[in-house]
Amino acid sequence: MRIGGPTLPTPHPLADRLPAVYLEDDFTQRFLAALDEVLAPVFTALDGFAGYLDPKVAPEDFLDWLAHWVALDVGEGWSVLQRRALVANAVQLHRWRGTRRGLIAHVRLLTGGQVEVVDSGGCTSSDRPGAPLPDTGPARVVVRVRVADPGAVDRVRLSAAIAAAVPAHVVVELEVGGL
Repeated sequence: MRIGGPTLPTPHPLADRLPAVYLEDDFTQRFLAALDEVLAPVFTALDGFAGYLDPKVAPEDFLDWLAHWVALDVGEGWSVLQRRALVANAVQLHRWRGTRRGLIAHVRLLTGGQVEVVDSGGCTSSDRPGAPLPDTGPARVVVRVRVADPGAVDRVRLSAAIAAAVPAHVVVELEVGGL
């Protein structure tokens, strides 16, 4: 009696690999057919393994594993399309992490909009040793995002993603507007 639904056909039946003397043995054929039924999902998973490693087609539940494998925190609540885009571009995001270019790319992947980043930047020096440096105020970055539907942008989640992408001491200011 069969329990469950239909079985997967095996792409590599074991009986096809037997010497001719075993091809007519009923017990051997049934035994190998049972093994084929057990091994078919394994062969199918291995044959499709490349698809698991491609963020564009990987199963949704496997996508989070891929994100961890490439050391990318995609966070909770982003759509599947956004998570796929982040994982697919993880190398570029890591390469440019902490830079204006990297922040623009990250926010663009999350929103699909036009992104402008303005930071306080710069450095301070003095030509007199031991002299106090001028206070330029706290480091700050202003991220302006223009999208077709500003109401669809989760500002809290986006602000958290931006704050995670910039150095800890940098104050983040987010502005979201329409195109």
